[in-house]
Amino acid sequence: RCEEQMCQQGTYRHQIMPYPDRWDWGGGGILNEWAYARTAESLVDIEVPDYAQVVRTMAAELSRILSHFLAIGTYALDIVGEFTAAFQYAIRDRELAQDLLEDLTGQRLMFNYFRLGGVAWDLPTPREEFFEKVREFVDGLPEKLTEYRNLLTSNELFQVRTVGVGELPPERAKAYGCTGPVARGSGVDYDLRRDDPYGYYEELDWDIVTDDGCDNFARVAVRLGEIAESAKIVDQCIDLLESWPEDDRTVQANVPRTLKPDPDTEIYRAVEAAKGELGIYIRADGTEKPARFKIRGPSFSNLQALPAMAEGEYVPDLIATIGSLDTIMGEVDR
Repeated sequence: RCEEQMCQQGTYRHQIMPYPDRWDWGGGGILNEWAYARTAESLVDIEVPDYAQVVRTMAAELSRILSHFLAIGTYALDIVGEFTAAFQYAIRDRELAQDLLEDLTGQRLMFNYFRLGGVAWDLPTPREEFFEKVREFVDGLPEKLTEYRNLLTSNELFQVRTVGVGELPPERAKAYGCTGPVARGSGVDYDLRRDDPYGYYEELDWDIVTDDGCDNFARVAVRLGEIAESAKIVDQCIDLLESWPEDDRTVQANVPRTLKPDPDTEIYRAVEAAKGELGIYIRADGTEKPARFKIRGPSFSNLQALPAMAEGEYVPDLIATIGSLDTIMGEVDR
């Protein structure tokens, strides 16, 4: 509520960064922080050190895992009332990712870890202990994802509620501006981590998960697949961070205390957030505060497709379809 106006009252350097976490209280806050960081850094030509880019990439993918686990667990609760197994498993596994991010950022949800030019601080010490915890989490995920597939995507009741329900053809997904798992669940091969590269993604080996099922089932399958891909990215980041020369561990560029972009300059940059393309438009007026700050939240666009997806279906199908969109109202509220 009024987030854009509040950002217009804050300074680029210090006061805006805590806000993006509030746009996604499902765990995807670090990805939102990156959206602001990327936009502001492009506006004033700040170069982020490679080491900080790797730390950012690792933190962002842990944040994506956090968000997707909540989406899958609550969806199981919505659709088949699966509280005792799938929901509790998702909260259990989410807690492990949350512990890692708490070790890294000091916070459990409103992380405020990114800074313009890098991150707030380096990895927790002892570093070896942190690496071991992350590896233990990542190594355990494949077996756990098999459990989710057995409990959910192989469940006949779950299939009845999701297969062929809430259909969103690729052309319609594009027309409504859908992005993220919603678009990729309709077979749209679009991911900003590859199509508009940032961070350290270009240097890593990972795949974009798509599914041409175009229904509720496909969107859940995409999120399960993305958790596995995020784990691959985190694992590679840990390898890089472990072998990074100690003298070259720069966590933040040398950024002036006061940033005043040239008047009448404007910029739009976006990142692949947990729900889809999260973009920010900034227009500068020569002061240390934005003249205009506009948030392009993915949930806002994804939700617009709901009437078309629900047409001709039953009311319980509407519940299943809106859950499959994984909307978060912090990105929708205007």
